[in-house]
Parts: sequence; C-alpha cells; structure tokens
Amino acid sequence: MGEGTKMVKDLVCGMEVDANKSAKFEHEGITYHFCSPTCQWAFQTDPKLFVKKES
Repeated sequence: MGEGTKMVKDLVCGMEVDANKSAKFEHEGITYHFCSPTCQWAFQTDPKLFVKKES
C-alpha cells in the first residue's frame, strides 16, 4: 500500500478497498465505498440491509 492509502470496508462483501480508487455512493450523508459496481448496486438496492450489519 502506498502512502496516503486509506483502506475502508465494503459493507456488501466485507472486502477492504482503497477509498481513493473504490466505487462510491452517498447515503444519508455518509459516503460508502465498494470493491465493484456490483456491490455498489446491491447496496443502492437496499442500503438499510447493509448499514444494519455495521451497527
């Protein structure tokens, strides 16, 4: 990992992704990061399902 790399968790699949290179989607004022457009789509379909997992 390079300097300035911030790793964040994809809530759909659990994979760690680089926040600077990941797919992104904002929900209720929070930006979520995804490993792929497929995980982003799954999150967008039902965000509450995935946000509950983190709580």
